[in-house]
Amino acid sequence: MNKLWKTFKQGIIYENPLLMLMIGLCSALAVTSSVSNGIGMGLAMTFVLLFSEVVISVFRKAIPSSVRIPIFIIIIAAFTTMVDLVMKAYFPDLSASMGVFIPLIVVNCIIMGRVEAFSSKQPLLPVIFDSLGMGLGYTWVMVGIAAFREVLGNGTFAGLPVMPAAYQPILFFILPPGGFLVFGLFISFNIWLKDRMQKSMKERA
Repeated sequence: MNKLWKTFKQGIIYENPLLMLMIGLCSALAVTSSVSNGIGMGLAMTFVLLFSEVVISVFRKAIPSSVRIPIFIIIIAAFTTMVDLVMKAYFPDLSASMGVFIPLIVVNCIIMGRVEAFSSKQPLLPVIFDSLGMGLGYTWVMVGIAAFREVLGNGTFAGLPVMPAAYQPILFFILPPGGFLVFGLFISFNIWLKDRMQKSMKERA
C-alpha cells in the first residue's frame, strides 16, 4: 500500500506533469483564464488519462510492440471523443470557451508520456494510482492558476464577483504574459513545497 501511495503522490508534487515535467503547457496556459475552464480541462484530462491507462495496462501483453504507438493513439482518441461529445451535449458554453483544446487532448504529451512510460509496462492497480495522481496534479495546478488569474484579472471566481466594487481588474493577468508569470510562481511554490517535504522526511528518519 505504501508503494501505491508513493505512486499517487508522485503525480501531485514530485513529478507533477505541469510544474516538474513541464509537459502539456500549451493547453494549460491557453485555457486558465477562468476557473470553470481550469476545472473542465482538469476533469477531461483526468478522465482520458485514467481510462486510457487502464485499457492499455489490461491489454499491454496483447499489444504488439511494433504498432503500440498507433494503438495508444486510437485508444486515447476514443476516450477524448467521448469527453468532447459529452461536453458539447451537456456543457456547450464550457466546450465553446475551451475550443480546440479538448480535441487536442489526443496529442497531449502528458497522456502519451504516461501511457508509454508507465501503463504499458505496469499491472492495473499501480496504473490506477498513477493516473489519478497525475490527473489530480494536473487539475490542482490548472484550477490554482485559473483562480489566481481570474480573481486578479476579472475580479471574479468561476464567474461570480468576489472583489469590492471599487476594484480595478488587472488585465495583465488575463493576457498570456500574466499566465506565464503566474505559472512561474506556481513552479517556485511547488519546488519550495517539495524541498520542505523532503527535509521533513529526513528529519523524521
